Amino acid sequence: MCLNMRLKLILPGPIIGGRSQPGQRPLLAWGVLHPIMAPASMGSGGRMRIGIDARLLHYSEAGISQYILRLLEGLARMEIEEEIVVLRSRKQQPAAMSGLPFRSLALWTPPHNRFEQFALPLELTRLKLDLLHSPDFIPPLRRRFRSVITVHDLAFLRYPHLLTRESAHYYAQIDQGARSADRVIAVSESTKRDVIQLLGVPEDRVVVIYEAYNPAFRPLPAGEQVSAVRDRYGLPERFVLFVGTIEPRKNLPTLLKAFRLLLDGKDSSLLLVVAGQWGWLYDEVQQTYEQLRLGQRVRFLGHVPTPELVALYNAALVLAYPSYYEGFGLPPLEAMACGTPVVAARTSSIPEVVGDAGLLVDPDDIEGLAAALWRAIDDSEVREVLIRRGLERAKAFSVDRMAKATLAVYRAALLG
Repeated sequence: MCLNMRLKLILPGPIIGGRSQPGQRPLLAWGVLHPIMAPASMGSGGRMRIGIDARLLHYSEAGISQYILRLLEGLARMEIEEEIVVLRSRKQQPAAMSGLPFRSLALWTPPHNRFEQFALPLELTRLKLDLLHSPDFIPPLRRRFRSVITVHDLAFLRYPHLLTRESAHYYAQIDQGARSADRVIAVSESTKRDVIQLLGVPEDRVVVIYEAYNPAFRPLPAGEQVSAVRDRYGLPERFVLFVGTIEPRKNLPTLLKAFRLLLDGKDSSLLLVVAGQWGWLYDEVQQTYEQLRLGQRVRFLGHVPTPELVALYNAALVLAYPSYYEGFGLPPLEAMACGTPVVAARTSSIPEVVGDAGLLVDPDDIEGLAAALWRAIDDSEVREVLIRRGLERAKAFSVDRMAKATLAVYRAALLG
């Protein structure tokens, strides 16, 4: 990547983890500066300026991007004395942020780029931020402003052998990034424990703020939307749903084996629907599928757009989520919000999200998973309880709650 700028470097000494002091020389003096990087006027009235790194929105619709969207939606509904600046990718059109009452600025540096730690600080210097929120784990390691990062999970430390070379290079920065941040937001108590134990961050700098679900996930009347998604994907009335990227820690081989038990011993007409992209290291999933001769009884849909995913949750008999490790676990929450029973693994953060509103099993217990799925499908009393508890529990994970708590973290970090 070429920034197409002439730069004169001025070495000011250490700058990690704090803002410049009065009289201290700036990090950079620009010869030629792209106009996007030099806003005409910012920070009126002496307000604190908070940047939110939203570059990932251009590259992905799932996971962290959903977290960023929910946060911005929640902050937009609040009366905030600070100035919020949304930092978007230069490839993303300004119209994408038009519904937000915040200034939106384009950055040239792509996320996860190998030059990011050099190029991003150059772009940010002229913005004179007081604080930057980095929702995608890694903050600029050289900076003159306060830093808040969000850690969504530490699967790459728990299961390093499951990383690609590029991912391993990017996430190798997490130790320095987390320890230098003024505050670390962990999306669950489980993730907080990992941040403290695996990264050595002091407990008083780690704050748990649960994620929020998209309000689009809700119970739908049994009508056109549900019928349309059945017709589009050729689905029967009775099917089990899995939602998530197909990767090793999602534990799809165990689900396939449990589903085979259901077909052989309970209901041969059932279908398993897998809604999610093929990720990485999925050979075992394909081999298990072929060895069990599941054929047309399993349907791999790939990526499913949100409106259709809402309808899929509503149409499903049950969500199966036997993941080995989750920093939060959004699909069980989305399912509960739609009134769909949940059967999930009793691991990592999942019990925090599901509570007593779902059936929890050991992720390696094939027979136990099959039995729990059948209870959620066949026992009408169990289904009624799970649906009622799930809808009630989902209310606790609201956008407004997440945004309010996050703003409190910004303010605490600004105070030092």
